[in-house]
Amino acid sequence: MAVPGKKASQKFSSTLSQGGAEDFDIYCEICDRDDIRLPAFGYCVDCEEHLCQSCFNTHRRPKPLRHHQLLDKDHMPHKQKFQRSSKSTSSLQTGDFTKPCNKHTKEVIKFYCHDHNAVICSVCVTIEHTPTSCHVDYIPDISGQVIDSTEFRETLKDIDILTYKYSQITSDMKQRVGTSTTALKYALAEFENFRKEINKRLDELEKEVKDTATTIQQDNNKKLKTTEAACDDINKSLQASADTLKHFNVNKKTDQLFAELKRAQQLIQDNNKIISQLPTINDIDDYIFEPNQAIKQVFQNEKSLGKLCCKELKQTTEPNKQGAVEMKMSTTPRRLNAKLSSDEMDCNITGIAVSPLNQLFAADCYYNQSIKMIDINSGTIKQLKLKSSPWDITMVTTDSLAVTLPDSKTIQFISFSQDSLSLKNKLEVDAYCYGISHHQGKLAVTYPAKLQIMDLKGIIEITVEKDSKGYNIFSSPEFVTTNSHSIYVSDCRNNVVLRFNWQGEMIGLVVIKEPMGITLLHDGSLLVNGCSSDCIYRVSGDCKDSKTILEDADRPYAACWCAETSTFCVSRLNDDSDDNYIKLYKMM
Repeated sequence: MAVPGKKASQKFSSTLSQGGAEDFDIYCEICDRDDIRLPAFGYCVDCEEHLCQSCFNTHRRPKPLRHHQLLDKDHMPHKQKFQRSSKSTSSLQTGDFTKPCNKHTKEVIKFYCHDHNAVICSVCVTIEHTPTSCHVDYIPDISGQVIDSTEFRETLKDIDILTYKYSQITSDMKQRVGTSTTALKYALAEFENFRKEINKRLDELEKEVKDTATTIQQDNNKKLKTTEAACDDINKSLQASADTLKHFNVNKKTDQLFAELKRAQQLIQDNNKIISQLPTINDIDDYIFEPNQAIKQVFQNEKSLGKLCCKELKQTTEPNKQGAVEMKMSTTPRRLNAKLSSDEMDCNITGIAVSPLNQLFAADCYYNQSIKMIDINSGTIKQLKLKSSPWDITMVTTDSLAVTLPDSKTIQFISFSQDSLSLKNKLEVDAYCYGISHHQGKLAVTYPAKLQIMDLKGIIEITVEKDSKGYNIFSSPEFVTTNSHSIYVSDCRNNVVLRFNWQGEMIGLVVIKEPMGITLLHDGSLLVNGCSSDCIYRVSGDCKDSKTILEDADRPYAACWCAETSTFCVSRLNDDSDDNYIKLYKMM
């Protein structure tokens, strides 16, 4: 090993050998590693190495080596423990080392420390990885078997795995930031709606105060007008009586004067009564505004109209199996009417969803072509007519829905309040769209033979059509539901419920006879409507187990779960008047 800045002694210049052209029986083991062979001049007991004169003279200069025991040429061992590998010397030249040492940037890496699993330079060997403390090898002596070795292949495999993990982290982070951005957008929209509600209520309260002031003012004006008219009439009658009295008095007409005096006295008496009945200044009040102290206190004490709260959207564990939480379904459901008197035909409810405010939304397909908002408590129905038949429906935010319109190949967004529905933007898709489910800013949409995952702008991220062998996965995927780790699709013709991850990979399936509407429960299991079997099934989240929890359900079709009331909502498809009702089963 060459010490930095060291030159071969002139004394030995005639015996210096490079590239193995000349050998010595005992040579400097340090210089030999740099492919320079010099005769041994001494020996280091601590390092257990022979040294040339230059290495011998400089060996005590580094602080860690100052106390090493050195033997001169006469007392050093005259046998060496190992001989330099001619194979390594001939196959790898000094120029093959080009990677600089991390600690000593002017030195190249030539050695490997087994104890620290580190590649190091000659300075590292001298200072930190000495032969007395570490097992160090010259790389050319041990590198012959690494080409196409198991270690080589496993290392490349580990690199690929780690690279995938980092790319997945970036991808997940990008998706999460996009989801968060969308959530913030909707949160701000909700804030604006809240502010509008406050403004609307304040406007109403302001109007009440102004209307009260107007009523008082009108009453005051009426009192004034009544008083002015009465006083004017009285003044005129009194003035006329006074003029008559004066006339009779001047003309000495005693009889007329006497009679007029008595009439005047009666007039005065009558008018005094009238005056006592007229409004007075005591009937007109002054006013000041006295603010509602509760409202005033709210605005004085509250520092915000609300706050942005983190909503935990990720589910860190896999779904529970169906048997983890025992549940029973009531056998006698409540029937909720979905038909309006203005509907020309019976209902055909193909999709349903429920908001946290106890509003049920129904896609009334075919004949009535409308979305209906039904108050679950009162049964009041609001309707939004559409130009095309809706199929399925999903909640997007607390005040908006997404509805599939297969015939027009459109996904229509709809906003709603407590008592109204209105159209928003729409997305054009490339085929007849049926089932739809929203989760974390993503839409899962089914078509006659495929599943697509897209964002709320309609940008398609993944399309699922065929399996690894090129066969079609779907036959008739009509309904879909989603959570943070899975997408579930019911394929009625293939008689299966399929489970996918959000990368579009199929990760499970369960056989159900003609499955239709599907919905997720709070524990991650599913409720599945078996339309032809008249049964409702409960399926584990991993799609490994299923069992019948209700029989004689009478052709259950669309489905949704109301977590707030633990209610399973089911529509019916049988082309008769009973389709006008949505059944609400209580879960226990």
